[in-house]
Amino acid sequence: MKTSRSLVLALGLSMLASRAHAYPGGTPGDVADVAPFCAGCHSSVSEDQLQGLPPQRATAEQAANKHIAKIQAAAADSPYAKLSPKERDELIAGIQKIDAATTVKLSVPASVKAGDTVDVTVEVHGGSAPVLGVALVDSNQRFQASPATSRGWLVLDKPAVTGPDGKPQTKFTDGRNPSLPPGITYVNVYGIEADPTAGKFSTVKVAWKLRAPASAGTAPLAAVLLYGTETSSPHGGVESPYGKGPLGGLTGNSGRVKFSDVAQVTVK
Repeated sequence: MKTSRSLVLALGLSMLASRAHAYPGGTPGDVADVAPFCAGCHSSVSEDQLQGLPPQRATAEQAANKHIAKIQAAAADSPYAKLSPKERDELIAGIQKIDAATTVKLSVPASVKAGDTVDVTVEVHGGSAPVLGVALVDSNQRFQASPATSRGWLVLDKPAVTGPDGKPQTKFTDGRNPSLPPGITYVNVYGIEADPTAGKFSTVKVAWKLRAPASAGTAPLAAVLLYGTETSSPHGGVESPYGKGPLGGLTGNSGRVKFSDVAQVTVK
């Protein structure tokens, strides 16, 4: 029994270490469609993506309460408690600058013919180093949105990423099992840099080639952005054997969920 308990503990610690490495550094082992409800350790940037939730939960999911409040009133056992009041203020200011600077914009034709090939582009400005996650979904509701394929869109090829250096980037999509269809609605973008103090942020693009739904009607399409805030903020990044991560760790909820406007595409 003792050996069994030790094994369970070791496996649990291994999983935690893996998760601590994966999320601040992206999700390199999850090369597939995602939905934003999976990002439970992230905070919401606005209440409008939480419509229909019980008021108490909607309030708790917002960044001011789920993340910033933990820094302002750091518990004794919190990683933030080791910061001075001035350092906590500087950390919060950096986080708020990143949130204010971060935008996600979807470009898609207003109308398409049923079954036609459609080029869709998502442009992201901001976010925190080192990785962003970008996906195509059918709604701007965090706990209700599904991958865009749920509304009849078909991804014809791997998403094409233009990194912050202006060069094509295939690091994430190269991890897709070649025996599976290459088209997915989600991608990690690497090489993100941010300096909120100097007001310098990265800009990246992701392009998808889609096939429009087969039936006439209206097909919604939106982009969701998953990004961090602490690693580029003053006092917010910590080094570990797995790379640089947020001071608050997975329980700090320093990640964010942000949506583009929802396009209601007319399918003729």
